[in-house]
Amino acid sequence: MKMKLLSYALVFFTIISCSAQTEKLSLVPKKGKAVAVFASGCFWCTEHVFEAVVGVDDAVSGYTGGKVKNPTYEYVGSNRTGHAEAVAVFYDPKVVSYKELVAVFFASQDPTTPNQQGPDKGSSYRSIAFYKNPAEKKIIEDKIKELTANKVFAAPIVTEVKPVVDFYEAESYHQDYVKNNPNQPYVKGVSIPRYNKFKKTYKGKLKPKS
Repeated sequence: MKMKLLSYALVFFTIISCSAQTEKLSLVPKKGKAVAVFASGCFWCTEHVFEAVVGVDDAVSGYTGGKVKNPTYEYVGSNRTGHAEAVAVFYDPKVVSYKELVAVFFASQDPTTPNQQGPDKGSSYRSIAFYKNPAEKKIIEDKIKELTANKVFAAPIVTEVKPVVDFYEAESYHQDYVKNNPNQPYVKGVSIPRYNKFKKTYKGKLKPKS
């Protein structure tokens, strides 16, 4: 009897797990548009920052940098998949450059804390700047050199610089999370303060009422 109950439980768990799997997001932008991928801690916070930047059409929360296919939020949060919470930023390169998005990336986080961003700890919260070609890689590396030379941060920058790999779109309830859940405790205590801190120092253009 116990074995049968265990079998039923296993089948039920498998069904739930499969139904909750995520899907790979196409990183092929529309004609005349471009896409960039960044990981800088909780994707609720990261998405909210990038969507406020003039020239950004959309920022999609998801998981990337790992080797497991179709990972779920819970699995990524276990820090066993190799993925990091990230955003795919779809933008108009005629309005905002990749170089400017890299500046946004570094201005909106603390890139000196390994496997951590604010109160969130674990490899899924590490800082990663992804590139699609040598030119983008150089932009990231040059920015790190600039920030280091100017001693913008008190500790060494530990941001990883990696080529773009498969990106899995996060579950629907994660998308536009800050906008849709303004009174959620984490949003009020972490996401909004982090965004407000970014706004105070960022010199680029933000959308009205952002």
